[in-house]
Amino acid sequence: MYIILIGGGTGSGKTTVTKRIMENLGPDKCVMLPMDNYYKDMSHIPLDERKKYNYDHPDMIEHMLIVKHVKELLTGKPIDLPDYDFAQYTRANSSIRVDPKPILLIEGIFALYYDELRALADLKIYVDTEGDERFIRRLQRDIFERGRTIESVISQYLNTVKPMHDAYVEPTKKHADIIIPRGGYNDKAIEVVVEYVQNLL
Repeated sequence: MYIILIGGGTGSGKTTVTKRIMENLGPDKCVMLPMDNYYKDMSHIPLDERKKYNYDHPDMIEHMLIVKHVKELLTGKPIDLPDYDFAQYTRANSSIRVDPKPILLIEGIFALYYDELRALADLKIYVDTEGDERFIRRLQRDIFERGRTIESVISQYLNTVKPMHDAYVEPTKKHADIIIPRGGYNDKAIEVVVEYVQNLL
C-alpha cells in the first residue's frame, strides 16, 4: 500500500486535490481517510460547552486512532472509519467500512503534523492557497454544509482558525515533498502527482 498525506490550511483545496487524484488513478485503486472524521468524541460534554472548544488545535484530532487504522489497512484488514456530526460537534454513532486498496490518501489540515503519521507516509503533499480565498471557502462550506451561522464562522476564524493555522498548519509545509499552489485548480501539479504515483505502481 502506497500512503499519501495531503495537508494544508482550511479551505485550501485539499479535498478537491485528493478527489482529483483519486479520479485520475481510479476508485478501484484508491481509498481516502478524511482527518475530519477523527475529531475526538465529545458526546460526554454538553453541546453549549462543546461549541467553546478549539477544534483547530492538533490535540482535537485522535491521531493515534488514524495511525492504528493505517497499520490495520497495511496488513490487509478493513477498518471502521468514524463518522462525525459537525452540527452537534461530536462523533456520530455510525461508522463507514473502509477496505484496503493499493493507494491510501489521508487528507486534513494536520495531515503533515504528527510524527507517527509522517513516518508511515510515502508521499507528503501540502496544498497552498491564499488566506483570503481559504476564508471565503471556509465560510461557504460551514454555512451550507455544516449548518453554522455567518457570525459563528467569522468569530471562529478570527479567534482560532487563523491563529492555529499560523502556529500549527503553515509550519508543516516544511515536511512536504510536493507543494501545490492554487489548490485544486492546479491541473499541472495534479497531473505530475498522478503520473508519479502511476509510475511507482
